[in-house]
Amino acid sequence: MTSMNIIELPWHAAFPSPRKQEPGAMTRGEVLKMMKDSGSEAGKDYLLVDLRRTDHQGGTIRGSINLPAQSLFPALPTVYNMVKAAGIRKVIWYCSSSRGRGTRAACWFDDYLEEKGDKNTQSIILLEGVKGWVKGGAEYIDWVDDYDHAHWGSQ
Repeated sequence: MTSMNIIELPWHAAFPSPRKQEPGAMTRGEVLKMMKDSGSEAGKDYLLVDLRRTDHQGGTIRGSINLPAQSLFPALPTVYNMVKAAGIRKVIWYCSSSRGRGTRAACWFDDYLEEKGDKNTQSIILLEGVKGWVKGGAEYIDWVDDYDHAHWGSQ
């Protein structure tokens, strides 16, 4: 009997690499300012997308929807149609750090926007992801739903 080495590919290997590799970005300060703006509303003016799946503990930024990155690529047309129907012009993607899933998602969506000829919708990442958001301190933590200090204390 021979032993077989099973190589497990990363989840994103099942999908094409995004053409663009560097998405637009916003800092936590810019996002918080936008959220506090009385004329700006989550789900209407912008959409925050939390891409975490199994690491979705500790809370999520207020107003975010959870769309695990592993299910995003096939759902791009649906996400696009929902964003357009709602008149949303800015989609902000994040994961734990926004260096893997966040960047990939923003670039995939940006590629899709380009295919559609949509120059009015932005696809950007939240720099440093939710970890960076929480590290911003109390002002940011106040905007985390279901915040769990025990989870973030170990970060």
